[in-house]
Amino acid sequence: MSLFSDFKAFALRGNLVDLAIGFTVGAAFTTVAQSLVNDLIMPPIGLVLGDTDFSDHYLLLAEGDAAPAPYATLEAAVEAGAVTLNYGAFLTHLLTFLVVAVAVFVLVRAVRRASEEIQDEFGQADAPDQPATKKCAYCRETVPYAASRCAHCTSFLGTDGGPLTPDAALTPGVAEA
Repeated sequence: MSLFSDFKAFALRGNLVDLAIGFTVGAAFTTVAQSLVNDLIMPPIGLVLGDTDFSDHYLLLAEGDAAPAPYATLEAAVEAGAVTLNYGAFLTHLLTFLVVAVAVFVLVRAVRRASEEIQDEFGQADAPDQPATKKCAYCRETVPYAASRCAHCTSFLGTDGGPLTPDAALTPGVAEA
């Protein structure tokens, strides 16, 4: 195989495309969460605490060479070369992370509940001694135990999850019994 065909097989694999879509949606979701924190949550908290902008909260560790302390803003301290501990920015980022984490948790929980409801409504209960997966007899890829067709090679596996041996008529070198 050529380098181009190898790359094409890698890039168009389903998991990689799903990952790219998830990354793009995640990046868009992060901007919404940052806006939620910066524009809707932090202003009321800042109003209650007497300051509306947490990003300028810092602890001065060492004065800068360009100008002596005190500094009006974090930006002025950085421009002066001061060493600062930026706890306000950290708190804002921590709150953003918590909002994203809660939103992802709620989304995953809703999907899991919907999946369970669909399984309860339409699915059949798995036997407790039944394995979750099996190997396709034709391509040896792992498939769900109840699958009637292999998702990888589309071979017919039977309606009851079997057969697990290849069909002799379709497999070269295997004699019929």
